[in-house]
Amino acid sequence: MKIYFTIAGTKHHHGQEFLEKGMTVRLEKEPDNEYDREAIKIMLDGLGLIGYVANSPYTVVGESHSAGRLYDKIGDTAEGTVLYVLDKGVLCFLETKGSAGAGA
Repeated sequence: MKIYFTIAGTKHHHGQEFLEKGMTVRLEKEPDNEYDREAIKIMLDGLGLIGYVANSPYTVVGESHSAGRLYDKIGDTAEGTVLYVLDKGVLCFLETKGSAGAGA
């Protein structure tokens, strides 16, 4: 069973116009985030931070997992693939669950 997630908050970084189906993104837990203890930032090679895994019923698209539901299912980092770029957010699916300490 595929695990889906939504990238939200792209408008606060680089936008989402450049994102395309099939692109790989890196998920990185951000436990020191002052607003959300379950924050998972989305990184893209060459650009850095492009958004976060959505963690609100208002920003989660379709059947995707919120950051809270996804947080304990991945290691410190993981990879995802862009599936759809929508006005409401970018729908992706989880490729690898990563491991604790990865990328540290």
